[in-house]
Amino acid sequence: MPRLLVTGGCGFIGANFVHYWLDRHPGDRVVVLDALTYAGNLKSLDAAREQDELRFVHADIRDQDLVAQLLVEESLDTVIHFAAESHVDRSIVRPDAFLEVNVLGTHSLLEAARSAWLSGQRQPRSHRFHHVSTDEVYGDLAPDEPAFSETAAYAPSSPYAASKAAADHLVRAYTRTFGLETSISNCSNNYGPFHYPEKLIPLALVNLLDGKQVPVYGDGSNVRDWLHVADHCRGIERVLERGPVGRTYNLGSGRERTNLEVIRTLCRTVDEAFEADLELRTRFPESWPSRGSSCTEAVTFVKDRPGHDRRYAVDARRAAAELDFRPEIDFDRGLRQTVRWFLDNEAWWRDIMDGSYRQWIESQYPST
Repeated sequence: MPRLLVTGGCGFIGANFVHYWLDRHPGDRVVVLDALTYAGNLKSLDAAREQDELRFVHADIRDQDLVAQLLVEESLDTVIHFAAESHVDRSIVRPDAFLEVNVLGTHSLLEAARSAWLSGQRQPRSHRFHHVSTDEVYGDLAPDEPAFSETAAYAPSSPYAASKAAADHLVRAYTRTFGLETSISNCSNNYGPFHYPEKLIPLALVNLLDGKQVPVYGDGSNVRDWLHVADHCRGIERVLERGPVGRTYNLGSGRERTNLEVIRTLCRTVDEAFEADLELRTRFPESWPSRGSSCTEAVTFVKDRPGHDRRYAVDARRAAAELDFRPEIDFDRGLRQTVRWFLDNEAWWRDIMDGSYRQWIESQYPST
């Protein structure tokens, strides 16, 4: 059975992956390493932390010696590297953090893995360093251009995308130069449970529930390919189980939507939820439906951000052919499930919004 180190396992996709893996692979050892910076939420792992198979380590991926020690003492043979600064808006304001974490952090992890797996006394017979990347490394597409394949040239637009592109190149170089057994997946936009409320869908949803405006950049015509996080986790599982060393896979849904279409679908979904469950009006008295308004009235257009890519889309045919990976959750159903999760887990996101979670985590880990 594989023994996993999951970096960034308290983040949105990382936490979902931990739950997914422990549910699908009972008995596997999973060590989560997370620095618990602003988007890392330890409470996202509350249910999983009750299992003996899970160990949480509060540390930075740039602590190379600690990571190498963990790989050896826990006899870990697989790294799934989620840890990253990932919000484009933040990368425009403070790009340095993205270089430090996404580039230097990935390099430190690669060096730790090389030390433990290729130079140490207890080398595993096989190992895998899987790097979770993004479709944003490819840049943007014109409306009539075909989706990006795995052989497309990199043309990142934002500091975030550039930092992830650099990390991808480092991972490939460590396979070519040192023989480290790696793989990469470039995913499209994710959505689902445990999504930090600064990204499009969770931010808009929280604003609707609190009776606030929902800002949409520009005219809302930017196009994205939306993949439910559970499908993404399943795709990574397929890469680990079936993908050869050195291979890159695009993981996407093939379901493109403009940002405005996404917001309008979200508004309709929230309106329908309030119609079906009248108790929600009591729980969320400031929400748009509770005030007798449709959620669509919350939509407001704001100035576009610098370097905003017009369209992302990935060609996932390689993953379908080689891994038998095809998304199973259509967008409308996945969005309904996501809305229901946020309605049922108000304490999780409310603690983030009012600062309670950050105060709690600082009391647990004073150096955070």
